[in-house]
Amino acid sequence: MTLRKNDGVPTISDVAAGARVSRSTVSRAFSRPELINPSTVELVKKIAAGLGYVPNHAARALSTGLHGNIALIVPDIENPFFPPLIRAVQTSADMDGYSVFIGDSDENSAREIKLADRLINQVEGFVLASPRTGQQNIVALNQRRPVVAINRDIRGIPRVLIDPSTGVSDAVAHLAEFGHRTIAYVSGPTASWSDQQRRLALCRAGLKCHIKIRLIAAERPTFDAGVHTVPAVLRSGATAAIAFDDFMAHGLLSGLADHGISVPERFSVIGMDDVLGASTFPALTSVSARCDDAGRIAVQLLMGALRGESADTRSVLRTQLVVRATTGTVSHRKM
Repeated sequence: MTLRKNDGVPTISDVAAGARVSRSTVSRAFSRPELINPSTVELVKKIAAGLGYVPNHAARALSTGLHGNIALIVPDIENPFFPPLIRAVQTSADMDGYSVFIGDSDENSAREIKLADRLINQVEGFVLASPRTGQQNIVALNQRRPVVAINRDIRGIPRVLIDPSTGVSDAVAHLAEFGHRTIAYVSGPTASWSDQQRRLALCRAGLKCHIKIRLIAAERPTFDAGVHTVPAVLRSGATAAIAFDDFMAHGLLSGLADHGISVPERFSVIGMDDVLGASTFPALTSVSARCDDAGRIAVQLLMGALRGESADTRSVLRTQLVVRATTGTVSHRKM
């Protein structure tokens, strides 16, 4: 059969005729492909592509109540951890025929819920990346629309968890081999599940390696916060610091330079997430967090939830230390 584009805009009827199926089958091929034979879906989409047919999502929403959209809410879109994750979510969602609405809560738990409330009537489900709001709010949202959480461990909610244990343990052991005996941890937001897990992993690794861990609190994970914590880090007696993320670690490098302290000759720095490591100077040693993998898996879990699959799926990603140029032998010279 030779396909020829119509003079006008191709319609769902044109696709149905070309594929020799009903209009409803064409609609399902784009909106609910899991309900029909995969070979039929492939044929319908091939015919549609040949005709230049584009599904009318507004009409589909009116007839089915489905909009073909999902929402991704992140706590800080400027944080370098999230762009690779956002890109992975968009790419994966597009492959499943969904568009992505993105919301930035600005590290504000109340704003997170407001964003969800505003988007709920336009989306089929949510991916909450590092959510700051309480567990009760997430469970309540999941009762209205399927939710997948990234870096938040809630039973009954599909979730993707980046386990820092291996990477953090290797980071502390790496510093111990260089002779460091006191390490500062520049923390992340107190509402962050990731920060809580990283603190626990650091404490366990510190005990194992006989290293003291000094907690340096920061209000939010930003470059400026990293810069501003440098005086407290130096007062702690630490000869190395591990930051909550690469963004803060980048700030630490800048702040140490402002104090005339060279890295790694006089002080060592390790970041987390490994999203800036190769672009800092010196190149940053960091714990890789596989944020793009987390985004892809989250969309897979959400598509499963929309199909009615298990609601208690727990996918765990491991981390690893990537050694670059910001760690070295401990200096005994006075700071």
